Amino acid sequence: MKEIVGIRFKKGGKVYYFSPQGVKFEKGDYAVVDTSRGKECGEVVILNREIADNELNSPLKPIIRKADARDKDILMQNRAKEKEAFRVCEEKIKFRNLKMNLIDVECTFDNNKMLFYFTAENRIDFRELVKDLAAVFRTRIELRQIGVRDEAKVIGGLGICGREFCCKAHMGDFIPVSIKMAKEQGLSLNPTKISGTCGRLMCCLKNEQPAYDDLLKITPKIGAIVVTPNGDKGKVTDVNLITGKLRIKTDKSEVPVTFDRTEVKLLKDAEIKLNKEEIRALKKLEDK
Repeated sequence: MKEIVGIRFKKGGKVYYFSPQGVKFEKGDYAVVDTSRGKECGEVVILNREIADNELNSPLKPIIRKADARDKDILMQNRAKEKEAFRVCEEKIKFRNLKMNLIDVECTFDNNKMLFYFTAENRIDFRELVKDLAAVFRTRIELRQIGVRDEAKVIGGLGICGREFCCKAHMGDFIPVSIKMAKEQGLSLNPTKISGTCGRLMCCLKNEQPAYDDLLKITPKIGAIVVTPNGDKGKVTDVNLITGKLRIKTDKSEVPVTFDRTEVKLLKDAEIKLNKEEIRALKKLEDK
């Protein structure tokens, strides 16, 4: 077992584990640590606790110190510098007439590097822009092109549920979401119905999939052959996984009859498949 604390550097960002080195942290504390980008200061979101060695993907780096008032002042100064850098970069982009949209700016805690995140439809030659920014800020400049999901995570907003985007609020990493999940959940494969503001499949499809996996195990699928409570053999034409109601067409009924999944006996189940046209039409929704 190893003692760890979890630190997050941005709201909704990934949580990284560090060794507390015997220091006890409380909710709301910040800590200064050494990362691949140099020294960084982040919020402690997982307090001291022990986890098994096999839960660690890499050796733990030690925490340098608990952040003090001076460290927090540096953080505030960096946030102000990021806002100014954003304004300056937008002016330089306009001056250079570059087809790119600036999304976010990050300044490392030790001020050794500034990172500019942008989106663009095509490849951008930003070498002159880097020189312009380096001349203004006198530090290392790095530009990174990001995808539409990353853009939504940075900017944030409200989803169709009325709540803050999951990617902005709590998701550290993006989770893979597939068209098959939407199909299995009985959703209309209409891009406007199953995609988020970013134009890609809604992350909540993945969050809800375990519940649907359990329901699919006990519910006959469309096309399944079942026996109704009347003893008639029929074919399932429609399914509501949440309510468990099935629409079944039998030889003795001109129109489908509704039964509960607990009332029928399954003879032969069917499979949920995507056809080639559906895959071709909706494949882009799975991209980052």
